[in-house]
This record gives sequence, C-alpha cells and structure tokens, in this order.
Amino acid sequence: MQAVIFDMDGVLVDSEQLWDEVRRSVAASHGGTWNAEATRAMQGMSTPEWAAYLAEEVGVALPPDEIADTVIAEMRNRYADAPPVLPGASETLSRIASEYPVAIASSSPPVLIESFLTATGLAPQVPVAVSSEQVAKGKPAPDVYLEAASRLGVHARECAAVEDSTSGLQAALAAGMTVFAVPNPHFPPDRTVVAKTHRTLDGISELPAALGF
Repeated sequence: MQAVIFDMDGVLVDSEQLWDEVRRSVAASHGGTWNAEATRAMQGMSTPEWAAYLAEEVGVALPPDEIADTVIAEMRNRYADAPPVLPGASETLSRIASEYPVAIASSSPPVLIESFLTATGLAPQVPVAVSSEQVAKGKPAPDVYLEAASRLGVHARECAAVEDSTSGLQAALAAGMTVFAVPNPHFPPDRTVVAKTHRTLDGISELPAALGF
C-alpha cells in the first residue's frame, strides 16, 4: 500500500445528518415531496446529480443550479464556526499523513472540503482533495477515487480507501482499492457491500492499528 484516501462526510465530519436536514428543508420550502429512497439515493452523488434528483424526483420547484446554491449556502452557514469534525478524525488523519501520502475524495463541494481542512489545520498534510464536482460521475462510480489516486501519483490498487456509506464503499471497491469500512451509525451501509471490504472499523481512530502502526 502506497497511499490512503479518505471520504469526508461521515468519515471525518459528522455531516450526513446535516445534508439530509438541509435538503429536506429546501424540499419542504419549495413544493417538494420527500420520498423514502431520497436520503440514501443522494449519498455520494455529486452536486449536479443531487440537485437534479431534488428537482426531478423530489419535485423541488427550483432550477437545479438554484437548488444547489441554496443547499450549499445553508451548509456553509452550518459550518460558519467550524465543521462538525468527528472525534479522533483530525488526529487520525494527521497520524496517517505522517506515514503515507493522503488525499480526500469527497462528494462535498470544494468550498466545504476547504472549510474542513482550514478549520483543522490539516491543509499542509493533505496535498490532494478532490470533489465529485470535479469528475464526470459521483459515487458509486469510482471517478473521484481514481482522480485522487492519479493526483497522488499512485496506482489505485496501491491505495487504501476509508468510507462509511453504501455508495462510497461501492466507489472505492470499483476503483480497486483496499477498502476500510467505518459504517455510518445514522445511515448504515448495505451489509452485502460492507462484506466485500477489507475490514470493518468501529471508528476512525482504529485505522492506524488496522494499517499496522
């Protein structure tokens, strides 16, 4: 293994519930009807993909670009003081970065990834951060993981990936990476997908030991 690539939402930042709350609020305010599949369907989608989903499947009566701007603006408000970093996440990422090149491969827009790196002071240790906005397809497609590996100069099969959601795990597996699952307790991933991963962790703080140091 030559590098470690982290998802952000649900792995480093406790934000999956925030995304869900904000999207539901926008839907309720603009004529949408939330369906039972919406929350899980949008996990891992890129910004254009989930904005289109809210317009077409949930029925939000705004153009997709305006939906995206509205949701992201509210997420930035929620991040105003600092993003909700998960316990042990900053310390774990810093420790891993002292041993391996690291990257972030996230479905969040670049502005929220930057907010996390700035708030934690980890920007100097994370040379590569890729949003699914910057690739052709969001998760479960492998694009964002393949791009992160490419920017690190490492073959995808030589990378470990750390993920929490069904779509994220599928993306990392499709990229051919060694996948560590840290299941999201609020939105547990599909067990059949988790079973395909290298190892399941109870929390991000277990990763260094799982990597052998």
